[in-house]
Amino acid sequence: MAKVATLITDMFEDIEFTSPKEALEEAGHTVVTIDTEGNKAIRGKQGEARVEIDHGIDDVKPDDFDALFIPGGFSPDILRADDRVVAFAKKFMSDMKPVFAICHGPQLLITARSLDGRDITGYKSIRVDLENAGAKYHDEEVFVCQKQLVSSREPKDLPAFNREIVNLLKEKEL
Repeated sequence: MAKVATLITDMFEDIEFTSPKEALEEAGHTVVTIDTEGNKAIRGKQGEARVEIDHGIDDVKPDDFDALFIPGGFSPDILRADDRVVAFAKKFMSDMKPVFAICHGPQLLITARSLDGRDITGYKSIRVDLENAGAKYHDEEVFVCQKQLVSSREPKDLPAFNREIVNLLKEKEL
């Protein structure tokens, strides 16, 4: 089963973390939360979810994980200001490991300069940013690019997103 690194900080979109986390865990995968610092709790922007952070970014390496999950909300925009977090995400993309990004999650991949020539979807307000980063935007509930990058637009797309992230990990037998 896969060990999934989750880059997350305060102001994440609650359901965009809790729903995929549940789907991954039900499929037998381990979800590990990572922020700029460990040993703390964070809150979602809706105030519904409280998450204990498992590790700070300095305590982990991309090679310790099989896949990367980036929930949306304001969290990806906050995290992309930290070069350590950006480098962590970039390594998953350059190694072609599974990456799951929903809503504003792709903002972190834009900053990592990892989307040139890739197909993706995301929240409509970042469409131009994605296109400027060299990605081809698809206005679909879920898009899987090169059997590696799974993206969705918003909370209503979660059933399709969850299905595809679980399917991709099953296909890769992680």
